[in-house]
Amino acid sequence: MLLQLNNIFKWVNSGGNKVFLLKDINLSVQQGEFISIMGPSGSGKTTLLNVIGMLDHFNEGTYHFLDESVHNLKPKHRANLYKAYIGFVFQAYHLIDELTVYENIETPLLYKKCSSSERKALVADMLDRFQIVGKKDLFPSQLSGGQQQLVGIARALISKPKLILADEPTGNLNSQQGEYIMDIFKQLNQEGVTIMQVTHSEKNAAYGSKIIELLDGRIVN
Repeated sequence: MLLQLNNIFKWVNSGGNKVFLLKDINLSVQQGEFISIMGPSGSGKTTLLNVIGMLDHFNEGTYHFLDESVHNLKPKHRANLYKAYIGFVFQAYHLIDELTVYENIETPLLYKKCSSSERKALVADMLDRFQIVGKKDLFPSQLSGGQQQLVGIARALISKPKLILADEPTGNLNSQQGEYIMDIFKQLNQEGVTIMQVTHSEKNAAYGSKIIELLDGRIVN
């Protein structure tokens, strides 16, 4: 078992009332699964992804990731856990504008005790894998959307995560670029990486082995 959520509730207080963002979420994810999370806007998809990615707290329930009780961890331990095992791919790329492609991809390794020669080798590997060697000295603003997303995926993968969380990863891409990105996810999943993606696209959702539908913060299927 990679992760397990039990009876997760998350709410915000608004004018003395609780507004629920997630309601009674129970979810188990095995290593090697490819899960698509669907549902209308405002149904809690991104919130769920952020809770799983430990970027967001929750109010009630328990969360186990590998053998750790996430709900009991101090913030620093939680951060170490997700940096070690989780890679994020966002719709808006979230690249650092002032850094080159090379430096963006290298960033996660700076948090780890990697020697400089090891970092070089790992970045070279990623540049090669995604065929962006020729772009390594460019800045994000000099790349197309599809290229920026490739850099985002390379950065997410470089620390060899067990889980990739992707929030609308093809949302800003044309259909050809989107298909290319989804094929990369499929390939990564075949190599054993667990993937959870939030998507509005039936076509992208079909790449997954399981679809979870959310409505008003609840899992409905």
